[in-house]
Amino acid sequence: MKKRKQLLLNRTGGSKGITGKGILLGLALLTCATIEAAAQDGSAGINAATTQVRSYFAAGTSLMYAIGAIVGLVGAVKVYNKWNHGEPDTGKVAAAWFGSCVFLVVVATVIKSFFGV
Repeated sequence: MKKRKQLLLNRTGGSKGITGKGILLGLALLTCATIEAAAQDGSAGINAATTQVRSYFAAGTSLMYAIGAIVGLVGAVKVYNKWNHGEPDTGKVAAAWFGSCVFLVVVATVIKSFFGV
């Protein structure tokens, strides 16, 4: 068994595994990274993220309202076309488009009031 192992090592060019020096170097780097991470202030980062998200929220709400208006216009055109062609499911399509517009407006308003922005 020992001869076979030695023969395999000779064919592959020796043992290329992790050495003791490599393990010590890895542990030293890991320790330095841990100390560096512990030195940072977490609450400052959270406060900065909160401020940044709050600054984007007004623009996001306006975007939701604009998308609702576009969906409403597209829905109105579709319903008008169906109504002129005399299709029987016009009421269902109108309710679906109107519901989607109302949903977008309500979601934007509810999120705005829920998070107190």
